[in-house]
Amino acid sequence: MADKIEKVSIIISKGSLDGVYPGLIMANGARMEGIEAQLFFTFFGLEAVLKKRQTHLKVATVGNPAMHIPTLLGGLPGMSAFATHMMKKEMDKLDIPPVDEFIEMIHDAGGTLYGCRATVDMFHLTDDDFCDEMDEVITVGEFYEKSAGAQIIFT
Repeated sequence: MADKIEKVSIIISKGSLDGVYPGLIMANGARMEGIEAQLFFTFFGLEAVLKKRQTHLKVATVGNPAMHIPTLLGGLPGMSAFATHMMKKEMDKLDIPPVDEFIEMIHDAGGTLYGCRATVDMFHLTDDDFCDEMDEVITVGEFYEKSAGAQIIFT
């Protein structure tokens, strides 16, 4: 029998709705199972923890083969808004919270949220840009230190 997972470190690097939710769902599930969970937001994944942007994430329709629509159609005006509306409608049916509420739930359940120092510096962000649940902005080296013994998951 395999050892029980005790800790997960989840890296979120995409800023689309469909890029952020997998990591949030996995972190929430980990906390519900008593597994320590930390989220590391890097590059466009930081959109999920930026106060002004976290409630405005959209579904990526261009170049997304899982959409099962030609790239040309995915680029039509309004297509991303339509896909986002439909996805949020389905998530509401399943009682999946919006990004900002989901992040608050994970944080309140003991999950930790980290931003990538290099990305924060590159995008000229400050602590004031982040939601209250953001625990700390750290370097990749610090992330690896905090991830000692964890399963690292890249979404």
